Amino acid sequence: MNATLLDLPTTLADLRERGWQSKTVKQEIHDNFLHQLQNGEELYPGIIGYDDSVIPELNIAILAQHDILFLGEKGQAKSRLMRLMANFLDEAIPYIADPEIPLHDDPYRPITRRGRELVANRAPEDVPIGWWSREDRYAERLSPGTKFADIIGEIDPAKLASGISMSAEDALHFGLIPRMHRGIFAMNELPELDELVQVGLFNILEERDVQIRGYPVKFDIDVLILFSANPATYNRSGKVIPQLKDRIGSMIQTHYPLERELGVQILEQEAEDMGEGRSEKADEYTPSSPLPPPPSVIVPYFMKELVEEISRAARNSKYVDQESGVSARLSIANYRTMLASARQRAAMLGESPAVPRISDLGHIYASSLGKLELDLMGTHQMSEKQVLDAVLAEAIATVFSEYVDKHGLAEIAQIFSQGVKIEVGDMLPSSHYANLLKRVPPVWDKAFEVNASENEAVRASCVEFVLAGLYSTDQISRSQSHGRIVYEV
Repeated sequence: MNATLLDLPTTLADLRERGWQSKTVKQEIHDNFLHQLQNGEELYPGIIGYDDSVIPELNIAILAQHDILFLGEKGQAKSRLMRLMANFLDEAIPYIADPEIPLHDDPYRPITRRGRELVANRAPEDVPIGWWSREDRYAERLSPGTKFADIIGEIDPAKLASGISMSAEDALHFGLIPRMHRGIFAMNELPELDELVQVGLFNILEERDVQIRGYPVKFDIDVLILFSANPATYNRSGKVIPQLKDRIGSMIQTHYPLERELGVQILEQEAEDMGEGRSEKADEYTPSSPLPPPPSVIVPYFMKELVEEISRAARNSKYVDQESGVSARLSIANYRTMLASARQRAAMLGESPAVPRISDLGHIYASSLGKLELDLMGTHQMSEKQVLDAVLAEAIATVFSEYVDKHGLAEIAQIFSQGVKIEVGDMLPSSHYANLLKRVPPVWDKAFEVNASENEAVRASCVEFVLAGLYSTDQISRSQSHGRIVYEV
C-alpha cells in the first residue's frame, strides 16, 4: 500500500473504491521482497558477513513463503535478522475498526464472528476501517516462562461469569499469535519453550488455525512465525518435539564472521555513536555552549584488529566452552571500553585526538568477564580472568606477527634494543612516548596507516603495540605494578 497514512480509506466502501487487494502476510512479504530485490535496494541493512552464506538461503526461504528457524550461537544477529523481516511488510494495512474484535480482521476475509457479521449485515459505507502500521505488526517473545495462554489463548473466566457459553468464540482470551493475525510473530530460544506450548504450535504451523481447550472454535490464522535457537540445545534430544521441527519450513544456519575484517566492519558499524574519527564534532558547539567540545577519536586499524582478534581467539581457545560460543557483543563491549578509556585520558590530560593504546585494553576485564563460559574440563582451575589474559596475549601475538610478516618490521626491534626500560600506562601523556621515540621509522606510517610521525598520541599507540608485540613473541621482558607496565630488553 503506497498511499500515505494521512490519506487512507476510512470505510469499507472507500477501500473497495481505491482497489485495495487482500493478501496473506507471506504473500505480502514475498511481493515486497521481490520488488526491493528487482530495484537493487538494500535488503538487510546492518547485516555484515552473510552475503555468500546466510543471505542466499534466507532469500529462498522468503520466496518459498516458509516459517523460518534461525539456528546459531549467541551474538550471530539472529534477532536482528528476524526484526528486519518487518521491512518487507506494507507501510500499513486496513482492518475492521470495531472495539469488539480482538484482532486486526481483514475487511475482505474476516475470521471472527463479529467481523463476518459486520461485513454481511452493514452497508459498506458503515463498516469503519482502521490502519495497522508496519512497526506494530511485529511481535517478539522469549520462550522461558511462556505459557499456552500467553501466545495461543485461554477461556476467559470473566466472560463466562457474564453468561457467555464456554464453546462460544466470545468466551476466549486471545494470546499473542492470534492477536498477530496478518503480522509476524517471533519466538526466541525455541528449545526453552514448554512442551505443551510446542504442541499448541502444531496446528498453527500446519493447518494455520487455533484451537483452545478442545472446543470447536477455530480461527484461520494468517501469521508468519519465526524462531531462533542455539544448536547445542536445539539438537539435544527431547528439547524440541520432532513434529514441531518437521513443521518449520526453513532452517537458516548463522555463523560468526569468517574473516577478521568483517568483524572489524561490525565493530565500526556498532560503535558509530561513540564519535570515532569525527573531529568535526567540535563544530557543533558554539562559544556560548556550557559544555566544551569533546576530543575527537582516532582508532588505529591495528587496535580494531586486536579487539576483534580477542573474540576470535576466545572462540578457538581450549579453555572456553565452544558449544556456548563467544558473542559478537564481546568485541563491541570491549571496543566501547577501549574508546572510553582513551576519551578519559584525553579529557584529563587535555589531549586531542583521543587515540586508544594497548594499555587501554587493561580495562576490558569489566566488559569481558561474564561473556566467556569456561570449559570446566579444559580450564585446569584457571579463572576467567586468567583465561582472558591468555586470550589477549594470543591476540596480540597473532596481529603483531602478521604486521611483521607483511611489512618487514625487523627494524622495529632494533629501536627498542638499546637496553633501556620503557614504562607505559593508560594515563601517561603522549609526550612521554614522544621522548622515547623522537625519530619514527618511515615504515611505521606505511604499516600502521596512521600519522605516527606527526601525531604524538598516534605515536604512543604505535609504541605500545610494538612493545606488546615484542613481548608476546618473547623478544623483550616486562614487569607490572600499580597499573603501570615496564618493558625491558
